[in-house]
Amino acid sequence: IERATKWQKSAFADGIDECGADALRFSLVNYTTGGGDIAFDVKVMRSWRNFCNKIYQATKFVLGNLPEDFTPRAQGGKTGKESLPERWILHKMNAATKSVNEALEKREFSRATQALHQYWLYELCDVYIENSKSIIKDGNEEGKRSAINTLYTSLETALTLMHPFMPFLTEELWQRLPRRPEDKTKSIVIAKFPQYSAQLDDPESERIYDLVLGCSKGIRSLLQELGVKENGAAFTLPLTDSAHATATAETVSIRSLGGKALSTLTVLSPSSSPPKNTSVYPVDSSVAVLLQLPDGLEASKVSDKVKAKLEKSEEAVARQEKAIKTIGGEAGKEVKEREEARLKDLEMERKLFGECLERLGELKI
Repeated sequence: IERATKWQKSAFADGIDECGADALRFSLVNYTTGGGDIAFDVKVMRSWRNFCNKIYQATKFVLGNLPEDFTPRAQGGKTGKESLPERWILHKMNAATKSVNEALEKREFSRATQALHQYWLYELCDVYIENSKSIIKDGNEEGKRSAINTLYTSLETALTLMHPFMPFLTEELWQRLPRRPEDKTKSIVIAKFPQYSAQLDDPESERIYDLVLGCSKGIRSLLQELGVKENGAAFTLPLTDSAHATATAETVSIRSLGGKALSTLTVLSPSSSPPKNTSVYPVDSSVAVLLQLPDGLEASKVSDKVKAKLEKSEEAVARQEKAIKTIGGEAGKEVKEREEARLKDLEMERKLFGECLERLGELKI
């Protein structure tokens, strides 16, 4: 006891933070992986408290963007007029619903919390809510209405799915939501629990939107790598006609997810030559993003980084070629196709880094 008391005084000199019942409950459920004992860490509970705050802030944002006279549609399904980001989040919402229900049925409670955390934080908050800001601000009236209805549906479902794990927070926030027509439910406790719907399955939207997410991730990476804090000028370089069509149609989404330091985004044609004073981020074999070098940054410094990336890319291509040769005849067709697609991405990555190095070399001359 004396040793434990001494450790607690050193580890928690200011005491244990007040995290709340919901953060504690979510922590304990997340720990239920089947073993008898758990190595409970207060720091983990503190991270779930921050997650609770994220849920509160997301709900506050949605409520703040609902018109005063807003009444949600009677049903939360599709109308057929949803934009690509809306189709994507409804698909992800449906996938999370399926995962949570399956996990609860099998009493795999930890897996249910992981699915909810993934949906809330990385899909709803980090992607769709950020993307919807530009739609609500700059979109036409029909687009705004559709985006707001999708925001409502994705949030309402998220709160209801989360309720068994965070009962107090979700009840408080759910009570603030406007009700759907004819919905007289008085508490989230007795609200209908979300169920999987085949109508919302949309793997095509996920495939297309992955390009948008890949481009925005690449832009953010280049902005950070080159130390650009403002007035960033980026380019998307589609390498196929389909990628060009997607990048052109979703320019607003890529730009809104590209970070605050991004000022302009230009979509190049597949036959265009990249601007010379740019660095590159290969997304996959169909598209890459470029960022204009900021004033005062020497091309030689960027060249050193690109050269290191090129060397790693060459090593990755060699490893992948070797891995493909070892695939036996018993391997399925899908396995071979997946590995060959990976090799194609790596070969394009190597090619783009090489071309970037040549462009930067011309600048140094």
